[in-house]
Amino acid sequence: MSRLDSFIRRMSAQRDCLNMAAQELATLSGPVLEFGLGNGRTYDHLRNLFDPSDIYVFERQVNAHLDCIPDEDHLILGDVLSTLPKALPQIGQAAKLAHCDIGTGDKAASMALVKKMGASLDALLQSGAFIVSDQSFDVVGWSAWPLPETVAPGRYYMYRKD
Repeated sequence: MSRLDSFIRRMSAQRDCLNMAAQELATLSGPVLEFGLGNGRTYDHLRNLFDPSDIYVFERQVNAHLDCIPDEDHLILGDVLSTLPKALPQIGQAAKLAHCDIGTGDKAASMALVKKMGASLDALLQSGAFIVSDQSFDVVGWSAWPLPETVAPGRYYMYRKD
């Protein structure tokens, strides 16, 4: 498979998983957490699925399109391992969704980051929250959620906090 085809499949999987999570969460209130702003495409999609004032973005350094950058109250800048444990006062309440697009291209480094993020991320999520991620998590109290039919196993991951 070409790198272009792989990218398209990953983006389609991401979109389909986020759309499914949005449907499942339609009656649950709370903020949405986006990890990894990148150029802002996914953030822009989340703004179409959820109230933009409920979306908080974690990013090390902003390089997004100008119209896809959250305001300073909704942007948490810095290393996620430092900002995540201190984020609840800024977010205001436990979140209903966390989207983690945190893969680095280095599988070992990505898995190390996931392992370190797990407990801190769990503390920011309400019961019933969804976690949609490009990396697999192994967190006690998170159950794997069935993927949309359009998403191949291992392409993207969905969990629900028990």
